[in-house]
Amino acid sequence: MSPRSRSGRQQSTGKVNAASAREKSAPPLAFIYSITVAGILANTTLTPALPDVLDSFDQPNSAAGLIVAAGPLPGIVLAPVIGVLADRLGRRRVLLPCLVIFGVGSLLVAFAPTFELLLLARLAQGIGSAGLINLAVVLIGDNWEGPERTRLIGRNAAVLTFCLAVVPSISGLITEFSSWRFAVSLGAFSIPVAIAGARFLDDSRPGTVHPLSEQLRGAWVRIRNPVIMTTIIVGFLVFVVIFGVFLTALPLHLEEEFGLSAGARGLILSAPAVGAVAASLNLSRLRRHLSLRAVLVIGSSAIALAALIIGLAPTLVIVVIGGLFYGLGEGTSVPSLQVVAVSATPDEHRATVMASWVGAVRLGQAVGPLGAAALLSATSEPVVMFVGAALFGVAALMLALGRSTMLR
Repeated sequence: MSPRSRSGRQQSTGKVNAASAREKSAPPLAFIYSITVAGILANTTLTPALPDVLDSFDQPNSAAGLIVAAGPLPGIVLAPVIGVLADRLGRRRVLLPCLVIFGVGSLLVAFAPTFELLLLARLAQGIGSAGLINLAVVLIGDNWEGPERTRLIGRNAAVLTFCLAVVPSISGLITEFSSWRFAVSLGAFSIPVAIAGARFLDDSRPGTVHPLSEQLRGAWVRIRNPVIMTTIIVGFLVFVVIFGVFLTALPLHLEEEFGLSAGARGLILSAPAVGAVAASLNLSRLRRHLSLRAVLVIGSSAIALAALIIGLAPTLVIVVIGGLFYGLGEGTSVPSLQVVAVSATPDEHRATVMASWVGAVRLGQAVGPLGAAALLSATSEPVVMFVGAALFGVAALMLALGRSTMLR
């Protein structure tokens, strides 16, 4: 389906508005996917190198939670603010500064001389990344609809997942043969993406700009919709486990239990991509046969099973098998939640609602590592895995037994 035009709808009503009748020119998909790639570089370049970063600053393993959490922390507050601004000012005026700030923040991380400055630089990364992944999905929602929208959001998730596989491997190898500082500087990729965006994005606004109070009231009505609220809660839980178990505890577990180097850790952390890419690319086909409830129950159960398998794994082969289940769960759950958040919202509130979802996700990204750090200081990496498995087992049960009107 080609990028949509509002003109046909307006002709049927006989009310033609010159501004909204203009056929929209969609930005290239490669550009949209590049925004998504930039949005995941803050953590994918860092996690394989976590033990090396801790060694560089003579920090204990429990400090890993602070490093990982510092990245998503600003997005808890800023993601909804960025969404409101994108709905009021237009996508271009908000997205391009986010890309530049993220790129500069990545360079500051690479050159950080002390642990404290490293954390501050991670916060700068978080300020920039707060508007990336959500606005990439919003651009798809703005320019495509129906099954094509679902297909492209699935493809966008597949691109994200593929990079989640490839980037840790690249980062791990760079760290092993050079330095973690060169690895984390890959985030500067967002600067040329911003330059491209100046060409591809127009300066239009998504719809009529209402007074701020009216806009916020309208967005709040959308957010309170039971389906949207459910996607926000589940999104929070998904990323608590992803960031607490798989991005904080697992790299340390691979070093402590199996003695893996940074390069080997990167390869193991890439394993989930196989399942996630397959699930994301087949999302539209899956949704034709299953309800949102069923998709989310399957995804939640797969993530719970993955955490349990990894926590009990006696060999690396079993860890990889657990990683495949984790990939299936992530590739099924995350893009499904994004499709619902985008499709249930009109243009003038889409960025705000999507950013509220991302704000909840950022909260999960911060809570997960901090919770993992607290558990690591008192117990061990496998215990973190078991807690994550229990959390998602409960989430899957709640989704399965919830009211039928909540998820269709």
